[in-house]
Amino acid sequence: MSKNEQPPDDGRVTRTIRISDTAPQPDRAVHPLAFPERRDPPGGDLKAYRAARKDGTRAFTLWADPHRRQVFAHVVTKSAAKSGPATYEVLGAANEPLALITRDPAMRGGRVRTRWTVQQAGGPSAVGLKGRAFWWFMWWLISPLQLAIAIGSIIGGSGDVARPPRRTKWRVDRRVVLDYHSGPGSAFELEALEDWWDARALAALVALLGSHDGWLGSAWDLARD
Repeated sequence: MSKNEQPPDDGRVTRTIRISDTAPQPDRAVHPLAFPERRDPPGGDLKAYRAARKDGTRAFTLWADPHRRQVFAHVVTKSAAKSGPATYEVLGAANEPLALITRDPAMRGGRVRTRWTVQQAGGPSAVGLKGRAFWWFMWWLISPLQLAIAIGSIIGGSGDVARPPRRTKWRVDRRVVLDYHSGPGSAFELEALEDWWDARALAALVALLGSHDGWLGSAWDLARD
C-alpha cells in the first residue's frame, strides 16, 4: 500500500493498493487495484474512530478509483472484543458477502502468535500465523537490547528498533495459498499462490493487515488525511 507524498488539491483518496503480474523483476507490471479510505462513525471524526478502534473495530471503503466514483469493496466489523478476536466482513459494491476475515490476537488460548483466518465465500478457510516461531524466539531473546535501543533513540534521536516478525503464510490443508512477505525496499506485499482468490477479498486483507501494523508500525487508518 502506498500514499502520495503531497496531498492532492482535488480531495481524492491518496492511498493505493497495487496489484502486479507474475513476471520477474524488473519487468513486472504494477497497476492500481483499490483506493482504501477509513470510514468514521456516523457524525464522528478521527477521534471517534480511534475510540471505536480500541476494541478491534475497523471500517473501510475500498474505492475502484481515487475520485470515489465506484466502490470496489467494503470492510465492516462483524464482531470485536477488546484484546480479543475480531471478525471482519468483506462486502462487494452491492453489499454482497465476499469473505470473512478473523484476527485472533497473540498470547491467547495457548497461542503465541497472532492468527489470521480468511474464508472466502464458498471457499475453504485459510489460516495464517504471524511470523515464524524461530524468529519470534530470536526477537524476544534480544528484547532487552531492543528496549535499550528504543530508550536511546528517544533520548538521543538515533537507533532503529527491529520490527517484530511479520511474514505470514496462509495454508489450506498444509498447502500455502497466500504469502505476506517483504517486497522491494521495505514494503510488504501479499502474494496469492492460487488463482481462485477474489481480488476484492485480497485488497481487504491488505488493508486490514496495514491497520494492525503493531506498536512499531504506522497504521494507515490513523493518519490525518
